[in-house]
Amino acid sequence: MVVPPEPSPADLLPRLAAHLLATGRRLVTAESCTGGWIAKLCTDLPGSSRWFLGGAVVYDNALKAGLLGVDPQTLAEAGAVSEAVVREMAAGALERLGGDVAVAVSGVAGPEGGTPDKPVGIVWFAWGRRGAEGITISTALECFAGDRDAVRWQAVARALRGVLEA
Repeated sequence: MVVPPEPSPADLLPRLAAHLLATGRRLVTAESCTGGWIAKLCTDLPGSSRWFLGGAVVYDNALKAGLLGVDPQTLAEAGAVSEAVVREMAAGALERLGGDVAVAVSGVAGPEGGTPDKPVGIVWFAWGRRGAEGITISTALECFAGDRDAVRWQAVARALRGVLEA
């Protein structure tokens, strides 16, 4: 694995936990290419049950639709690795899993599966937040370098940084 840049996800977790506890918010996850790695790292931290509710690992499109309510038409038109799909994943995580903050991730970790439009390393992120005005969602697109583990590790780090900003 190529060594990703700092800070690592493990370095971000204590800050993330403190942030969520201080704001009284609880996190849920909707993960595709990270395969539950975000949830795993969250639960590695003792006391995480005070700020982490859980998540869904939805690698298959049928699960994205069935568990998170992603519209099959959105999947067909935009593809699983798209802004539209991660938006619906984040909203679905908040609506179906609860919580106050959600992170959704979908990408192409490689080494296969890339296309000219969606190369290996491309990852879409969405962060949802429940507030008085309803659910608000922000998104970001990144393209990471390295092998499969490096892409996924960088995606986890970016996802956690985004939760801190949400």
